Amino acid sequence: MLEKHKIRKAALLVMKKILLLTTGGTIASSDTGSGLMPVAGADRLLNYVPDVNKICDLYTMSVMNIDSTNMTPELIMKLAQAVSDNYDKYDGFVITHGTDTMAYSAAALSYMLQNLGKPLVFTGSQLPIEADGTDAINNLSDAIYFACESICGIYVVFNGIAIIGTHAMKIKTRSFDAFKSVNYPDIATIKKDIIEYTAKGKSITKKEAAQNLYGSKEFIAKINLCTDVMPLKMYPGIDGRVFDFIKNNYRGVVIESFGIGGVPDNYNDIPTKLRELTEAGTAVAITTQCMYEGIDLSVYEVGQTLAKQGIINCADMTFEASVMKLMWALAEFDNIKDIKAFMEKPYFYDKSY
Repeated sequence: MLEKHKIRKAALLVMKKILLLTTGGTIASSDTGSGLMPVAGADRLLNYVPDVNKICDLYTMSVMNIDSTNMTPELIMKLAQAVSDNYDKYDGFVITHGTDTMAYSAAALSYMLQNLGKPLVFTGSQLPIEADGTDAINNLSDAIYFACESICGIYVVFNGIAIIGTHAMKIKTRSFDAFKSVNYPDIATIKKDIIEYTAKGKSITKKEAAQNLYGSKEFIAKINLCTDVMPLKMYPGIDGRVFDFIKNNYRGVVIESFGIGGVPDNYNDIPTKLRELTEAGTAVAITTQCMYEGIDLSVYEVGQTLAKQGIINCADMTFEASVMKLMWALAEFDNIKDIKAFMEKPYFYDKSY
């Protein structure tokens, strides 16, 4: 362990320029008497982690100051634009963000900011940074350390682990280990200034692992999201009329199916409703209500029927990544075949099959 510590310290002798972008969230909140409200700016947050100034040159920018339940696609695009505008000026980025929608923002930026050759790290906390026993100080410090690494891509750093942005999911409402890497290993563990990569994480430290959708290794910002996407959870007795509503009002739908990809086929004629959606040019993406292992439409008869109808198979993508990827695809592509092809292609590790 001592040897690793020395190596890590030596690696940080070259000071990198890191931009801290703040958006509000619990980490920046104080009790106003009517509940928590984000009030702290970047400089106030950094007062709690003075040691990070020894490892990098820190710069700050306030992008917004909101409770993350108020995050919208428009505000996510604003955040992505702030990173894009400053991409060439810094060696890495840290974004403080409320935990409730952090996974959505991390996934969205993974599609909008392509060919990243440097790290962009989301973090936040379950308690305000000024609270006794807070997790905010460790999370912010860990995120800044990780942003100094020679790694590329978008990550969530929380409770001592680094998670790839397209696989982060909030699974707990109060505990400090609130985030889980779903269907993909953690990238690394972080303990103060010691960062240990997993076998999967080591491969992402290579520049050639940068996102490369358009065949160019140059950084590309495609900052558009289509908000005409409706998430829909299957439940026993679901009324088929909801699909008529979707057909008339939305360009896409992400359906959380039962289990491995099941939808009802013996009442309300749901498969026919889904076929009508795809025939009308609506992008219909299928994921699962189960957290792990994803879907396989080949297992059951109803799944095979859906597969023949042009349904988009989200495989083992998280729900958050499925929604944001479809929003980005609908903004970028007009042809439903192009949308389906993009959604089903693994992109920066967002699915394993």
